[in-house]
Amino acid sequence: MRIIRYIVVHCTASTPDATVEDIKRYWKEQLKWKNPGYHYIILRDGEVVKLQEEDKIANGASSYNKIAIHIAYIGGINKSGTPTDNRTQLQKHAMFDLLVELSEKYPHAKIVGHRDLPKVKKACPSFDVAAWLQDYEPNFPMAA
Repeated sequence: MRIIRYIVVHCTASTPDATVEDIKRYWKEQLKWKNPGYHYIILRDGEVVKLQEEDKIANGASSYNKIAIHIAYIGGINKSGTPTDNRTQLQKHAMFDLLVELSEKYPHAKIVGHRDLPKVKKACPSFDVAAWLQDYEPNFPMAA
């Protein structure tokens, strides 16, 4: 059993119209990875797609993969390639729910953005994870 110290939030560093298949193809053909980059990926409509079992290693952050669970949302850059937090409300809600679930499963793991890991020089996930979590207020349906 792996010891999980980090739950790492990523963006796919793609435009919002990318598909899971586009991303998988990039990993396989361009990066020559055998394992996916993330355990979970969040689609624009908020659907969470499991790409890798949590007991398996994903390729999300070099030097941290053995001790991390990786989640990502589709998006993170605009059409000109500039890092942009372009998550939909549905993605934000699904991300929050997934982070709650994972933090309950791995209570000692620290939730961080990819860019927050030591020696990482990336904009990923294109927003400040700690600030977002502190300020995020889920919209729960009101009772009738």
